[in-house]
Amino acid sequence: MNTTVDHADFFKTLEEKSDGGTLRGNYENADERYVVKQDWNAYTPEQHALWRRLYERQAKLVPGRACDVFIEALAGLDASGGIPDLQRASESLYRATKWELVAVPGLIPDLTFFEHLAARRFPVTVWLREPEEFDYIVEPDIFHDFFGHVPLLFNPLFADYLQEYGRGGMKALEHDALKYLARLYWYTVEFGLIQSPEGLRAYGAGILSSGGEIDYCLTSPKPRRVMLDAERTMRTLYKIDSYQETYFVIRDFAHLFSTTEPDFTPLYEILKTEEALPADTLLPGESNVPPNPAAGG
Repeated sequence: MNTTVDHADFFKTLEEKSDGGTLRGNYENADERYVVKQDWNAYTPEQHALWRRLYERQAKLVPGRACDVFIEALAGLDASGGIPDLQRASESLYRATKWELVAVPGLIPDLTFFEHLAARRFPVTVWLREPEEFDYIVEPDIFHDFFGHVPLLFNPLFADYLQEYGRGGMKALEHDALKYLARLYWYTVEFGLIQSPEGLRAYGAGILSSGGEIDYCLTSPKPRRVMLDAERTMRTLYKIDSYQETYFVIRDFAHLFSTTEPDFTPLYEILKTEEALPADTLLPGESNVPPNPAAGG
């Protein structure tokens, strides 16, 4: 592996923040952009069978719960038979929106991640979870990355949004504002909801690849559901070990793009003077978007 300063800082940070700083995945053969070869032939029959079980469960849950563009693109990817070949899927994606998929060993440094997105490259982890992690996994695996994220990259507006997010991420690092942009990513790309003629639907990858939260986020009366606003979203803390207490809702993907298109530099300075909001906050005068009890019906 290329031992650049970026690599060294990445693993030093891991050692400071975790038990020993270990990550799943083989980083030995990663290049300077943390790209690796997928080696599709190395997946075992048992891993392909586990993928099929994961896919079958989620494919039954997304109708009536996921946004239509996700469902249509997922069907076109035809990934139900086993772990997908990322190169083949990347070729289809490039024809649609000029995005590419790049195989990575696992989590990668923030700057590298943003650089990939800004260049219309989406990093996909190559390893698959273990059977005992069927319902919950700490680090994102290939099922989360591919099933949850890749279908929406076929939507031009969402694809453009994610590229702008990558560009914005590099600016956020310069302004010591990464935590604000991370909240925006969490509440949109990972756990976003969208309005539709049939009621609320999900578009966030963390929801769409989850066996439980995909129903909870739409039908439960417990969580807050608030219309997306950049400042409000960037102020709001989030949960990483439980279902979300607040979800942010967009009218459509044009709303998402227009809300997050401006330069956030002035907003970062404002946010640095404000207290972060607890995850279950509903501000005075703020409307709580009602659940969609018919979701999935």
